[in-house]
Amino acid sequence: MQASVNRPALSQRGESLAPARRLMLAIASVAAVGAAVSSISLYLHFGTSKTSFCNFGESFNCDIVNRSTYSTVLGVPVGLIGILGYLLILALATVYRDKAETPVMLLIASVGGLGFALYLTYVEKFILQAWCVLCLSSLVLIFSEAVLGGIVLMKSLRQQ
Repeated sequence: MQASVNRPALSQRGESLAPARRLMLAIASVAAVGAAVSSISLYLHFGTSKTSFCNFGESFNCDIVNRSTYSTVLGVPVGLIGILGYLLILALATVYRDKAETPVMLLIASVGGLGFALYLTYVEKFILQAWCVLCLSSLVLIFSEAVLGGIVLMKSLRQQ
């Protein structure tokens, strides 16, 4: 009796779907890390003590950034906006990963988040003149999401 071999599912063009699943797993993993980083940022936003692990003098100081007037948008802390954005991306990459519109929605969400992160980076550099390590970490993560989202969209367009 021959043992059965598990083969990856194939698209209509006969290509393996496994790479797309791996990309979605990567997107979900980055989103989970992003939500964790944003959660720490939100915690520090409401914290009353100085955060020594994130402060390295005047140039790199999360307290300056996290407690500035730019740390909220219409009263909503930027950390909470980050958590919600990353959770949206996480949901798209997991629960809704098989929907036809997911690649476009992933790219829209991640590019929107990247635009917001770039604006906040501009504020850090030119207005506050202080860098937040958590914010820069989130910038790298959302940039990664945008790149991965673009790859997912290109692959999905090729499979149609």
